[in-house]
This record gives sequence, structure tokens and C-alpha cells, in this order.
Amino acid sequence: MSATTRNPAGPGGVTVLGLGAMGSALAAALLDTGRTVTVWNRTPGRAEELVARGARAAGSVREAVAASPVVVACLLRYPSVQETLGPVAGELRGRTLVNLTTTTPNESRALAAWAAGHGIDHLDGAVMAVPAMIGSREGQIFYSGSRAAYDALLPVLGVWATSEFHGEDAGRASLVDLAMLSGMYQMFTGFLHGAAMVASLGVSASDFAARQVPFLSAMTHGLADYAKVVDGGDYTVPGQQSLDFSDLSHIVRASEEQGVDPTPIAAVQELIARQIAAGHGSEGFPRIYESMRAAGSTAGSDEGGAA
Repeated sequence: MSATTRNPAGPGGVTVLGLGAMGSALAAALLDTGRTVTVWNRTPGRAEELVARGARAAGSVREAVAASPVVVACLLRYPSVQETLGPVAGELRGRTLVNLTTTTPNESRALAAWAAGHGIDHLDGAVMAVPAMIGSREGQIFYSGSRAAYDALLPVLGVWATSEFHGEDAGRASLVDLAMLSGMYQMFTGFLHGAAMVASLGVSASDFAARQVPFLSAMTHGLADYAKVVDGGDYTVPGQQSLDFSDLSHIVRASEEQGVDPTPIAAVQELIARQIAAGHGSEGFPRIYESMRAAGSTAGSDEGGAA
């Protein structure tokens, strides 16, 4: 009997493997809805609070997997998923595995192939939320893989956050997640680089943030315009700041003059310089996308997008 025919979305039958901050939040949210939750963690003692709230602590991974038709893995990295699930592949057969461990797209695909080879229904998820957001509509979790598993589990998935299905390519949710995180971390790095620059004048990071936050917020409105240019593939459309005008070497020099590592802004300058050297200096700043995109990729394609 497959996992989807056992009514996994019902009030019972969810096991959570991994009780870090996120795994614990996922288990707690399920307990709040009255579901039967079995939990397991490699390090003993992590389950005590959840047990006090009604969870059942399993003594082993094998026992935890056997307890429920739906098994949620929220572990540290892909190797820990392999190490944890490999020995219990037999017990997982016929069940639904929801992987919420952060993995690369190819790692997610490898896990999906492994699951398929062992008769396991697999759904891969990418959590766009901090633990405190679990149990509300503020966070998002992207899913890809088995559409049947996604549809059957929607009542469970909806307990945690807003759910989006991104297609049957198991690696798609991971790729979208990591691409969004790339933008976030580079924004954070840019802020910290700027804070390091003005710190040489005695300006505190807090004072700098008070100026930077509204400025960055205003600048994000330009992302949609950049996206239209990239999707259109024409970097000569009017109204753009040219690459020649966007030369950032003066920011690199200013950083160096203040004794600050220019690596973050120097990386952007390298992308600009590459396009200028190729003869595109008069074209718009979004042209640097061409320095980064994968060969053969098609801008604007949204095959298997959110549903």
C-alpha cells in the first residue's frame, strides 16, 4: 500500500527526524494541530520539550520510521541524510519521505532517485522561513518531486507555512531557494562591506544601517525593471544606466584607501569589466547577467513553476 493511500494527511502518522531549531518547530506545529508525532534526534535530550507536549520519542531511526506513514527529514546536510536514511531504506518502503534538509539541486535529485529505487514516495522541500515563522502564513516552503505526495500532504504542509509546488524535478525547489538566499546573503555582505568602509570614520554600523535600509528598500523597486530587460534579452533599451557609467573602480579604490577588503564590490566590478571588454560598455547594467548565466539557459523560462 502506498503512503498516499494511507491518508497521511489525517490526524496521525508523522515522524520528524532531526530536532534542531527548525525540526523542533516543525514537530511542535504538528502537535498543535492534534496530530500524532514521533520524533528522533541523533543527540539525546533534544526531544524532552516535545515529549512534554505529547510527542513520542523513538529510541532509534528504525523505530521512528516504522511509526508513521510520513517521515520528515530535517537534518544538517545531505551526508547526514544519507547516513541516517540509508540503513532504514527497507522500513521506508511504501512510505512518504519529505526532505526538508538544505540540499543542492543535484543532491535533491540523487535523494529522489535513491527513494524511487527503494519504493519510497519522495517530496523535496526548501524552507524559506526561520523557526519562529513555522506555524504561520508568514513563511514559505517550496516543494518539488512527487505531485501525488504533495497533493495528499497539503493539509500537513499547510500547518507549517505557505506551500508552493515547483514541479516534478526534485531539484527545482532547492535551486529556487538557494538562488533567493544568494541574493539575500550578497545584500547582507554589501551592507557589511559598506559598514566597514564608514567605520574608518568612526560611523557605527547602527548609524550606517539607519541610512542604508531605506536606500536599499527604494532600490529594490528597480529589480522588476531589470528582470524585464533580462527576459527581453535587449540590453540597449532606453532608460538604463550604461556599463561604462557603472564602472565601480572608484568604490574599489576608496575601500582600499580605507584599509577595507574590497572583495565584495571588486567581484561586481569584474563582471562589469568583462562585459565592457567584450564591447558592451554602452549597454545597460543588467548586461552583467550575461557574465553569470549558465550556457544554454533561457531567461524568463518558468517550466514547472509554482502552483
